[in-house]
Amino acid sequence: MLAKLTSKNQLTLPKAVIAAVPDAEYFDVTEENGRIVLTPVRINRADSVRAKLDALGLSEADVADAVAWARRPG
Repeated sequence: MLAKLTSKNQLTLPKAVIAAVPDAEYFDVTEENGRIVLTPVRINRADSVRAKLDALGLSEADVADAVAWARRPG
């Protein structure tokens, strides 16, 4: 099966390939020995939140402290 790379760096994957990974909307893209490897991934909000916390340099202790602060009596 062939997939052509467009001038905008887009690929259309063959229907048979997509049929093998039903419900996949996102793919992790890696390069291995000159090959492009697509791995289906499920994105969920928890992963997004964890990534944002990591990017901000916040630890689990920071989050626990924030939750404790928010739950303290008014």
